[in-house]
Amino acid sequence: MYADSPRRLLHFVLDFLASVDCEGSSERRERVDSLLGSDSNWENQAAAMDPTKSVGLSPAATALRIETEEISSELLLHRPEFVARSGKDSYLEAVHYASMVRQLLNYHAELASPSAQRTARLLGMRDAVMADNLAYTVSREHGRGKVLAFAHNSHLKRGEARWQLGADLLTWFPCGAHLDALLGSRYAVIGSAVGVSDTHGIGQPEPNTLEAELTAQKGPARFIPTYRGKGLPSSEIASLPTRSGSTKNSTYFPLTSESLSDFDWLAVLDSTA
Repeated sequence: MYADSPRRLLHFVLDFLASVDCEGSSERRERVDSLLGSDSNWENQAAAMDPTKSVGLSPAATALRIETEEISSELLLHRPEFVARSGKDSYLEAVHYASMVRQLLNYHAELASPSAQRTARLLGMRDAVMADNLAYTVSREHGRGKVLAFAHNSHLKRGEARWQLGADLLTWFPCGAHLDALLGSRYAVIGSAVGVSDTHGIGQPEPNTLEAELTAQKGPARFIPTYRGKGLPSSEIASLPTRSGSTKNSTYFPLTSESLSDFDWLAVLDSTA
């Protein structure tokens, strides 16, 4: 329910600039620290629901965003020099951290916005950051092996994410949609589903729902290939009703007909017991 202070990310980049003897690095650190203020102001949980509690559009935060842009420009303008002094990997790491600072400060600015689209935009911004972090990880691991990431279905699915929050239907592009656009066939995703979970208040799936059809197969666990829904009777699947949700866990989302194209496989358990 809160966003991190940008301090750790900024200090990482500032440490890099100091390590390559960047001119004026100590003065820049002093300016940045004076603008950062207290971490508790950035990480105020009340800001998640009340934009007036966020410092994201304060004069200091705005100045910090400008300072971050100048840092990013410094990294770009001196790329040959910094790569020669630090090595390519260290340089790219600093550039990535600087990019994360920019996105985190933009997120804080959105937290302070009273826009009607505020919550959906925040969810979308968070997923975009997740995608950039994973894409960066994949680039660093190139030639060494695959990367396995674990997250909520709604983060890693390919299709548009939807969340019915009260009277509002929020929609945004999740991390998986971004990775699918960036990596194409190099991105494979497994969705998970469950029949029953007493702990989370998830009862038996109603007849004819997708969970009921899947758990009717031999269990208690099954790994079902869907391969983006290819070869499946889409009209028949689309007509299936959606099961009821959880009485205890608001972050549980049942499968929908789109789930068969959002994932390459589904890992389906009878129960979490």
